Amino acid sequence: MAGVSTKRVLLAKPRGYCAGVDRAVVTVEKALEVYGPPIYVRKEIVHNKHVVSTLEAKGAVFVEENEEVPLGATVIFSAHGVAPVVHDEAKARNLRAIDATCPLVTKVHNEARRYAADDYDILLIGHEGHEEVIGTSGEAPEHIQLVDGPDDVANVKVRDPEKVVWLSQTTLSVDETMETVERLRAKLPLLQAPPSDDICYATQNRQLAVKDMAGECGLVIVVGSRNSSNSVRLVEVALGAGADASYLVDFAHEIDETWLNGVDTVGVTSGASVPDELVQDVLKYLAERGYGDVTEIDSAEEKLVFSLPQDLKRDMKKAGIS
Repeated sequence: MAGVSTKRVLLAKPRGYCAGVDRAVVTVEKALEVYGPPIYVRKEIVHNKHVVSTLEAKGAVFVEENEEVPLGATVIFSAHGVAPVVHDEAKARNLRAIDATCPLVTKVHNEARRYAADDYDILLIGHEGHEEVIGTSGEAPEHIQLVDGPDDVANVKVRDPEKVVWLSQTTLSVDETMETVERLRAKLPLLQAPPSDDICYATQNRQLAVKDMAGECGLVIVVGSRNSSNSVRLVEVALGAGADASYLVDFAHEIDETWLNGVDTVGVTSGASVPDELVQDVLKYLAERGYGDVTEIDSAEEKLVFSLPQDLKRDMKKAGIS
């Protein structure tokens, strides 16, 4: 019918903050409240520009290594996890270390330690140089070898094909990881799997939500930072599931208006380290350009909440902070 706008937005649910990110960000906020600024944070607490700059404005100081932290100061380890040597370095500098590692990453660390103790070769599926991979590998460097995607399987060498297990980075593409596992199994038929899925529930749910809507979308906008593995994967998943185009933006002002040319349906989602206010800014941007009709595509319900680190909770209680 002439004159009727068919422009609309499909908004993925779930999107944005997962339980591990929420716990890590609140850990920094509460530490600032309890101990006062500056609070040092080793690496980005989560991979999101806006979150990092917001915490910096409150008094968080982001550093690359423990040696940049003054002796005896408070340091927080990021949600991505750290190798045991990082804890040792903190002790040597007499730092008050608060570990904000996501419990789902801690689970992978525990698996790595357990299999290493049983003298297994551990094939860690993940991206070279990612902080989570560095942290997990540090638990048992002599037992762990990285497998960076399906094409890396050809390089895998193990001591005993009957004692080999795969683990994975928590923020990968589910489909690509399973392709890597299938290729590993073809090469190593007795390959064992982790006792429970390593890819985090939030990563899987966000990918599922994008798959549910991508086929209807001329464009999928993913809100997230370029160093956020799970956000980058969402763009790949959107394109793989039938979206004509998909782009990653940190902020609404990064959207190129030409992306909207000829597009009736725009999908919107966000990575697991993205506050929802950034998504609302994108929706506002789209509404101003005629995409005011927003339908939420609900693919999964998330109720998981992680408790704050025990030592921080204890000090909050002493300080009378809820």
